[in-house]
Amino acid sequence: MRSSPPDIASLDGRKVALWGWGREGRAAYRAIRARLPALPLTLFCSTAEAVEATALHDANLVAETDVSAPTLSAFDIVVKSPGISPYKPEAVAAAQAGTRFIGGTALWFAEHAGVDGVAANTICVTGTKGKSTTTALLAHLLRAGGHVTALAGNIGLPLLEALEPDIAPEFWAIELSSYQTGDVAGSGVRPQVAIALNIFPEHLDWHGSHERYVEDKLRLITQARPRTAVLNANDPRLAQLGASLTDSEVRWFGRADGWHLRGDDLYRGDAFVMDTRALPLPGRHNRGNLCAVLTAIEALGLDAAPLAPHAASFRPLPHRLQTIGTRDGITYVNDSISTTPHASLAALECFASRRVAILIGGHDRGLPWEDFAEAMHTHAPLSIVTMGQNGPRIHALLAPLAAQAGFVLGEAGDLADAMAQAKSALGGEGVVLLSPGAPSFGPYRDYVARGRHFAELAGFDPEMISTIPGLGVA
Repeated sequence: MRSSPPDIASLDGRKVALWGWGREGRAAYRAIRARLPALPLTLFCSTAEAVEATALHDANLVAETDVSAPTLSAFDIVVKSPGISPYKPEAVAAAQAGTRFIGGTALWFAEHAGVDGVAANTICVTGTKGKSTTTALLAHLLRAGGHVTALAGNIGLPLLEALEPDIAPEFWAIELSSYQTGDVAGSGVRPQVAIALNIFPEHLDWHGSHERYVEDKLRLITQARPRTAVLNANDPRLAQLGASLTDSEVRWFGRADGWHLRGDDLYRGDAFVMDTRALPLPGRHNRGNLCAVLTAIEALGLDAAPLAPHAASFRPLPHRLQTIGTRDGITYVNDSISTTPHASLAALECFASRRVAILIGGHDRGLPWEDFAEAMHTHAPLSIVTMGQNGPRIHALLAPLAAQAGFVLGEAGDLADAMAQAKSALGGEGVVLLSPGAPSFGPYRDYVARGRHFAELAGFDPEMISTIPGLGVA
């Protein structure tokens, strides 16, 4: 068996299973079936998903709801959906028994291996915060320069759904979560360019520890060995990492000799390029990530400076510091994508001059909120309302600070209650900011459903806020 994951054709003759039947799992199934219509496949999934799979009337597909080490160990290869952790005990045991776990991202990269081991014109973007906006902005600027570009990956279009696009893209702008970076690293195929934006604690339930999260996230750089690594000079971990890389050319953003911000002004070295304050990029951190995009474009051999002004026509992504509208003096901002306390702090920074009531809390993954609490001593909004599974834990941390720091602290049973308390605290003027700093699991299927419910509760049409512009090839 080859040391690197196989392409789709080489699955033929092996015992193959799919694990997970979300969008990524269904994309893997369709891609495999398009090439290997008779390959026997077993699908590990829930009972409800098994019913859905049975409706496909695929005689070579068997749905199995018993996911255990023995059942997984019966297969040569298991194509796993990104949300399923490879550190689950049954996966670890099966891997030790010889089962290979790969994802759709690995299959896609194996299909795009060049003769030099590089997937030509691929630009992968990862980071704890801002990666979706950065990837979409990258595609936007490349398209503005006349280059047909695919926007895909974790941003909302699985790579295997774009395996054979009708129009061949010149460039691939690919967002990768920490769940997927290992797929690229294990594929044996190098990205042409990889961008790492920042590293903060995240997804501890999937990775098991902060240390493992950092290691897995950075595998896109340390093990995938991109031809060019674009790194944030202002992130301490990335600054340290860059000095140790030997297999990749390193290009820095946020440094005085490259693309960087001076206040709100964009510079290339000592050359002023433009004022970024009017750009439709939510938060100064995303305007800083424009520097990452321009650095990556240069790494592709293109002239980035003429493309920078096209950032003015970028359409912001939904659920990311998204202003939904204003009613009765209250502006509603949907930052449902916020799943870390650092993201909530960045959101508050964007509205530092406004009267703000922030809604925080959700699924408890054990992330520490001490840094958030410390920041509230000097940068507290008018009101903080906690909610969700970790709401009581956050409330207990903030309660001793409320009177001293001068903010109103509330505790809500659900999102509707939280919004009512926030509006009451604002008294008819200000911003209700949904930036939970935690996942939505439990009351909601995902952050999109949470953001849509927020919009609905605020009196706006949720259908108008959820479309990600530019997905696919254009």
